[in-house]
Amino acid sequence: MVRSSIRSSQWGGNELTKREEEPHSWGASVERWQVQKAKVMIADDSFESVELLRALLSDQGYEIVVAFDGEEALAKAREETPDLLLLDIMMPKMDGYEVCRRLKADPHTARIPILMLSARGAIPDRVKGLDLGAEDYFTKPFNLKELVARVQARLRAKHREDDLLDTERRVRDTFQRYVSTRVVEKLLRNPERVELGGVEQEVTILFADLRGFTALAEHLPPERLIGVLNGYLTAGAQPILEHDGTINQYAGDEIMAIFNAPLRQDDHVLRAVKAGLAIHQRLRTYHATLEPELRLNCGVGIGTGQAVVGNVGTPQIMNYTAVGDVVNLAKRLEESAQGGQVLIGANSYQHVRDLVVVRSLPPLTVKGREEPVAVYEVLGLKT
Repeated sequence: MVRSSIRSSQWGGNELTKREEEPHSWGASVERWQVQKAKVMIADDSFESVELLRALLSDQGYEIVVAFDGEEALAKAREETPDLLLLDIMMPKMDGYEVCRRLKADPHTARIPILMLSARGAIPDRVKGLDLGAEDYFTKPFNLKELVARVQARLRAKHREDDLLDTERRVRDTFQRYVSTRVVEKLLRNPERVELGGVEQEVTILFADLRGFTALAEHLPPERLIGVLNGYLTAGAQPILEHDGTINQYAGDEIMAIFNAPLRQDDHVLRAVKAGLAIHQRLRTYHATLEPELRLNCGVGIGTGQAVVGNVGTPQIMNYTAVGDVVNLAKRLEESAQGGQVLIGANSYQHVRDLVVVRSLPPLTVKGREEPVAVYEVLGLKT
């Protein structure tokens, strides 16, 4: 680090002197943890300018990368992907305008904020730099305090953008395989509404499972079996996605889905019931493409109650799921359903009693509960 005084007319009369006496000056009150992580690249053919900026910005906690011509600046920016680039215009081998144009045209480097530094202060020069994608333009001589403040402001803005992009990436990675594209787009428009960690809330759980698939699997060649199974799973999954449910898992010939998470749905029980009825309709359509001996029905069970929902697993492999007694209830209802039935519990029924036609069935004994639970078969929707 340069410790002695450095003075030059191109820096507007400011000077750098004995920085050890002022370790927290010039905006160093910015969050230090954030500042220290930032990597700033300086590209300028003037050794004096580079050393002044290196000393100034190093004292702010930034990691510094330097380049002394345009080609070196382009190569290092692609290799180092700095958090910000201070870019001189007049450099040998390639000027700063061309460096800026190429960096902004490359998706790998397009998001690097570029602050242009130049003695060329005419309006057309500034406009050209900004038109090429530079985030800011400084004309030499300029005030060093202002430069540091602008660097800090740009880094804070980039930090916020990185956080948002990271959230969007996690939303896509978590949900794009389990929910419809429509739901993913809603999540990305409001990623702050998504809680990926464990949160307790009311959800509706749906289980759908084929009847007689194990026996069928004993007689079909593996490749034919997988083709038939995928057809059934597609017929079962499509109604769930169409009603904005979240497919939690496929387990053999079974599908588990969650409603009211990750996005809240005021009508989550009705959505699940509609999806359950639609599964049977979709299976009948699929049956028309199969030989009679391959036509299987499924049972659907639906439960509503409190559960903890969130990502479960390891950092490398995880799954968005629900944990709670309501999951056990929905599973037991599905196991009790005959082929073609949609069974719901008492809590689900209370949500949709004015909207569906049901038939009351004998109470069901559920593992973990002392009292039998009420069971209703959904016959259809009221007009």
